[in-house]
Amino acid sequence: MQHSPPKNTSREQTAGEMLRNLRPSARKAGLPPETPIHVGEQVAPDVTISIVDYDAENFSFTFLTPHQAMDCAAFRKSPSVTWLNVSGLHKIGIIEKICNDFRIHPLVLEDILNTTQRPKVDVFDDYVFIVVKMHLIAVQENFARLDLEQISFLLGANFLITFQEQKSTIFDQVCKRLADNKGRIRKMGADYLAYALIDAIIDNFFKTLEQVGEEIEALEELLITNPAPETLHKIHVLKRKMLLLRKSVWPLREVISSLQRDDLAIISPSIAIYLKDLYDHTIHIIDTVETFRDVIAGMLDIYLSSLSIRMNEIMKVLTIFTAVFIPLTLIAGIFGMNFNTAKSPWNMPELNWYLGYPFALALMCCVGIGMVIYFKKKKWF
Repeated sequence: MQHSPPKNTSREQTAGEMLRNLRPSARKAGLPPETPIHVGEQVAPDVTISIVDYDAENFSFTFLTPHQAMDCAAFRKSPSVTWLNVSGLHKIGIIEKICNDFRIHPLVLEDILNTTQRPKVDVFDDYVFIVVKMHLIAVQENFARLDLEQISFLLGANFLITFQEQKSTIFDQVCKRLADNKGRIRKMGADYLAYALIDAIIDNFFKTLEQVGEEIEALEELLITNPAPETLHKIHVLKRKMLLLRKSVWPLREVISSLQRDDLAIISPSIAIYLKDLYDHTIHIIDTVETFRDVIAGMLDIYLSSLSIRMNEIMKVLTIFTAVFIPLTLIAGIFGMNFNTAKSPWNMPELNWYLGYPFALALMCCVGIGMVIYFKKKKWF
């Protein structure tokens, strides 16, 4: 499996792009139910289909071109386990043909094509429909960009169909384990394969959180040394990332919990312990996301406090300058009144004194220096 480029190669993801990942599209407004229409962006140049068919002894991996999609029907009644991975959802006819071959309900087809679905589990007689969200992370200039992608699972007794918006490397390790026959995966059924793929998605959450954690640490140092407006912008970008992560992982907990609680004939009892492990990992991710959100909220408080401290330092310096010049202004005002007091009992001899001007300057210098020394001793600056 190859990794396709991110949806947007810009350095930062805008608020509009992130919010479009969260809100549903209005393209289906007014259309009747069961109308297949692709809701979302086309992020893959074409639809690619790979088929993995295996049992304990045999393994085969095949790529199908879009016009070979009709060959998928032969795997529906195969005694071995079949994993059909479809990348690209914009060609509705191909997706519809695959769903018809596996007798999938039209409402499920509608949900597969709508990439704004909330993670969920729908149980049918012959299969289980699962929707999860995955984050593709791209690092550019030490900046982690998150792209949200929907992955749909159709889990049957002996088949698993996954629908991705684009090619990614998220399932490469699982495919390699199947090819190398490592562990118990080839000896288990399609339910264990579904667990392994969801586990790969959850592991990818940990990688994403690790990258976001590094960003938070770097931003905290920058926040202390230089709380500039650009720093505030980066804080808001991190808040939007955590919003995306939270919107993805909280419903995922409900999905795994439903797979644990519901009495599903398709999922064998031996998978229960693995689902419990997935649930524990999901809780760990949720705790980390909530911790990061609290840290980022605290960073906003630190930013505002840093601005207040900087403003207070500036005001303190200005106040000291003002306090120093007030007595100097008083001295200059007294000696600058120009009253003729030669015949008055209130005589100002300094007005006609030969050294009056340098005396006034020296007096002002002494007063100013004395006040600065006093402020220093008081540790006011």
